[in-house]
Amino acid sequence: MRGFLSSLRFVVNHPLNRNNPAEAVKRWVKWHIGSRLVPGPVAVNFVDDVQMLVSPGMTGATGNVYAGLHEFEDMAFVLHSLRPGDLFVDVGANVGSYTLLAGGAAKATCISIEPLPSTFAHLAKNVALNALHGKVTLKNLAVGKEDGVVRFTSGLDTENHVVSGEDQGRDFQEVPIERLDAILAGCAPRVIKIDVEGFEMNVVDGAQTTLSAGSLDAVLLELNGLGARYGFDEAEIHRRMVGFGFRPYSYTPSNRTLTLEDSPRELGNTLYIKNLDAVRERVATAPVFTVLNQQI
Repeated sequence: MRGFLSSLRFVVNHPLNRNNPAEAVKRWVKWHIGSRLVPGPVAVNFVDDVQMLVSPGMTGATGNVYAGLHEFEDMAFVLHSLRPGDLFVDVGANVGSYTLLAGGAAKATCISIEPLPSTFAHLAKNVALNALHGKVTLKNLAVGKEDGVVRFTSGLDTENHVVSGEDQGRDFQEVPIERLDAILAGCAPRVIKIDVEGFEMNVVDGAQTTLSAGSLDAVLLELNGLGARYGFDEAEIHRRMVGFGFRPYSYTPSNRTLTLEDSPRELGNTLYIKNLDAVRERVATAPVFTVLNQQI
């Protein structure tokens, strides 16, 4: 019951639902009933003509069903900051929400990286559903500071992660791991999203060349305290990002403004921007996208 109430609060308070909470609750109820009557994942409308395959229990994906854009500010930033021909890198892509926004709606080129084979299969199906094989390169591996093999949890949906000392007795799979610099050798991403459930320091350590590049405008980086499971000080990650020339910003999709912040977000992703003037011009002049019959 507590989980349902938390989900319902998220739905009615989401920026895309506030003007019509009754319709949002209706959509939430319809999903909880209807999705259980259909065997297998359901293809749902996402942004513009992009669709996503969603099954009950997929936390991030069902958030998009309930609210259009689960992580509203961050997802809107990806839509507004990318153009056709740009490269977006999705580290920890899960089933592909950000990949579909970047490659499907914004028409950018993507490299999408997901380590867990079962989740990777869902990601691949979403890419195929939207005929994005020409735009999206899929990588079934983990990202870290060195190449090799790593143990990865399974069965935790969006919270699967590299096995740590806290995971004794938990089911795991061995997956390959590579440095982002090696994966992207010769590539110049415009925007990178990194969501690796506490393993961010290792990703940063293996991405020195990538993060130093002047062509990289922005990084969406999750810093929510989970680094402690690997002995990482997330304040050090922030100092590293500042050292690469990035500063933390918040994004307001309604008027497409960027606001400098004093520190990273305590929960969720922190938006780090390097080329502020270029990014401001991009978000201000980006096309309009349609989500839940609303324009953003």
